[in-house]
Amino acid sequence: MSDPPEANLPEKLLGISSSEAERQKPLQLLLLGDCMFGRLVNEALETAPPAYPWGDTLPILHSADCRICNLECVISDRGTPWSAYPKAFLFRSAAKNIAVLETASINAVSLANNHVLDYGDGALCEMLDTLDRAGIVHSGAGRNYVQASRLATTNVCGRKLGLIAFTDNEPDWEATADEPGVFYVPTDLNDLRAEKLLRLIQESSRVVDLLIVSAHWGSNWGYHPPREHVVFAHALIEAGADVIFGHSSHVFRGIEFYKGWPILYSAGNFIDDYAIDRVERNDQSFIFVIEVDDGKPRVVRLHPTLIRGCHASLAQGVHALGIAEKMKELCAELHTHTAWNQEQQRMELEDAEVTDAAPDPRA
Repeated sequence: MSDPPEANLPEKLLGISSSEAERQKPLQLLLLGDCMFGRLVNEALETAPPAYPWGDTLPILHSADCRICNLECVISDRGTPWSAYPKAFLFRSAAKNIAVLETASINAVSLANNHVLDYGDGALCEMLDTLDRAGIVHSGAGRNYVQASRLATTNVCGRKLGLIAFTDNEPDWEATADEPGVFYVPTDLNDLRAEKLLRLIQESSRVVDLLIVSAHWGSNWGYHPPREHVVFAHALIEAGADVIFGHSSHVFRGIEFYKGWPILYSAGNFIDDYAIDRVERNDQSFIFVIEVDDGKPRVVRLHPTLIRGCHASLAQGVHALGIAEKMKELCAELHTHTAWNQEQQRMELEDAEVTDAAPDPRA
């Protein structure tokens, strides 16, 4: 069947503005788990180009409309190692390595995690300024509570995207009215800080077209989300979050569609220099691409990845199939259907219960 005559007419002749035309096209939102550019990665970047940590993943990253990652280190030349109490791992990357994020065209980063203050307040504050100069929006840490809990926004393809990032790690790093720190929120719905987060989500959802809530939560390891995370994530969705972007466990977890909205309980690790646990396989993850159409996340596409030599790489062959099979099993436990696209070497997830006519249950 041939296209109708109007399909070939310029948008301006159809009375559609360029911004309206952009909003009518599906938006590709790309999420990456923990990106750690310190220690051996930092050493490699002394001579390697800024593209090095991304390996062969950059074409997929650049094909998306918006890219968000959890920045699992501080980017700064300042500060001294944290010493207020013993901390096994401290991650800092040279200030020049902001170019790594710029090379991947990262739009926004989550800073609410257990490494952003590894080198103290001075290093954190320098990084905030560096990110601002680079035009990379951020959420989850700041010079005070207001900054740490602030909604970060970026305009993409005629839409306003919002990011709120919180963590239940490192309670001693909780930002206060006049002290730098992270947006610390226990995953306990009876806690007053959780109530504040839910109110913030409600308010923020009214001023953005798509709201992503980043959660650096729980302890290391484990392929299954704790029950309290499931309950908490559902509450975040009901408050107005459109996408839950979880991380911290070092391994990926299953993806759930709750009332039509995707919950990534953990995106795992994407770039680091960590020793590989042969059981947990913290070197395995995905590039997560969520297609948003008409204001709703419709499809989630997962490109399997591995960490090799301090950089990310696309998994191939049996490695890709093995990673995908593990995710398939984890998603099945959350009643999420998956399919493997052999030609594109990626997984595809879709919420079969949501139709175009289905109303938003939160309205």
